[in-house]
Amino acid sequence: MPKLIDYYFTPVSPYTYLGHERLVQIAVRHGATIAVKPVDYGRIFPLSGGLPLKQRAPQRQAYRLLELERWSKHLGMALNVQPKHFPVPPDAAAKWIIAAQARGEADALRLAGALLRAVWAEQRDVSDELTLAFIATEQGLDPALLAEGAASPDAASRYLVLTEEAIDRQIFGAPTYVYRDELFWGQDRLDFLDRALAK
Repeated sequence: MPKLIDYYFTPVSPYTYLGHERLVQIAVRHGATIAVKPVDYGRIFPLSGGLPLKQRAPQRQAYRLLELERWSKHLGMALNVQPKHFPVPPDAAAKWIIAAQARGEADALRLAGALLRAVWAEQRDVSDELTLAFIATEQGLDPALLAEGAASPDAASRYLVLTEEAIDRQIFGAPTYVYRDELFWGQDRLDFLDRALAK
């Protein structure tokens, strides 16, 4: 049976950034395909009990910074725990990823990884169209084509459909990986996903 991982995320999530490359490596090792699914957590959180960062209790916000520092050191990954351009609206970046899917999941995955790095390691603003164009170019993608695709009604519709799909599947946080209808929430659950793929 083909191995398919549904990958729900937002391109401004630090934990998605921390897990992205490891997810790709795990999928390659198991011959699995990743279905790239950027979704709107601004619509998901109110339905699932989640809160935007600024609305969380101070102790939760403080612990989040500690955990991000801890994980970045553990994984040896550069990460600015309070980046210059966060929070920013994720919608434009998500739609650029959706537009990249017209060329295939590999391009969408590569662009998603680059956008996550841009926020958390490179201090870049992924809500800015010019920045998005530069990042696409760096990934060998056609920025004009992606800009056109991202601005299309099809991209907006796909973003909404994916978000509704996530809500229907009880997704509540980023990143969430779904394999054979089993949810794995968080980059710290990648070991469990790895084991599930090995069965």
